[in-house]
Amino acid sequence: MLKFILIAVGVVLLTIVLVKIVDKFVPLKLKPFLSILLWVLIGYLGYQTYQSIYEPIKFNKIKKKRYAQVIESLKDIRDAQLAHKTVTGKFAQGFDGLIKFVDTAQFTITQRRDTSVLDVEMTKRYQVDMFKDEVIIDTLGFVSVKDSLFKNSDRYKTMMNVPVGKPGEKFKMQAGFLEQNGLNIPVFEASVKKDVILYDLDKDLLVQENQVVSVDGVNGDALKVGSMEEVKTNGNWPKTYGDNE
Repeated sequence: MLKFILIAVGVVLLTIVLVKIVDKFVPLKLKPFLSILLWVLIGYLGYQTYQSIYEPIKFNKIKKKRYAQVIESLKDIRDAQLAHKTVTGKFAQGFDGLIKFVDTAQFTITQRRDTSVLDVEMTKRYQVDMFKDEVIIDTLGFVSVKDSLFKNSDRYKTMMNVPVGKPGEKFKMQAGFLEQNGLNIPVFEASVKKDVILYDLDKDLLVQENQVVSVDGVNGDALKVGSMEEVKTNGNWPKTYGDNE
């Protein structure tokens, strides 16, 4: 905004100065020619002023649209990874294994029941029937991971591809374990650089976007979900782009 104000003030002042110079010092017969040049210059400066306003608006509009598409893909990756952890106890290392898992794996449908059974040892000790509480897990059936997460869609087969931005780019994905309190906890992270998503937009605005620190923006130089440094599976985008947890 400050840049726009300075440019606008500069255009106005320059126009006034040029008009006065032409009126005071230029011979009458040259005034028509110089007036044309003056109008051309004013038009150029006006265009530059317009561009200084329009470029950030255009950048933000395209950015939000592309971010929304990338975030949908990151959500699919997260859903598939969480399913993988539920079934196998860990996250998938790569997309090939994750896609194969979605194609073939099943969730087990269970039902928990609380019951009481005879405690043989306590009954012998006290010569009277003693009972203890137990939890019984009944298996009711199985359901396909693919049907649960993606229903009739096969978009999971291309979830490794960054849907917008620089052609042919893929998400970077890592998985492993993080030690906390003596336990190895599964973690994963999927990410793509903003430079990839916005590669063809204004470079100065892209530099600013990579340095964003804001509650309503995507902080840092990448869009990502999960973390290899913390135990979390949420994304780094604000709620305005949808659920990030």
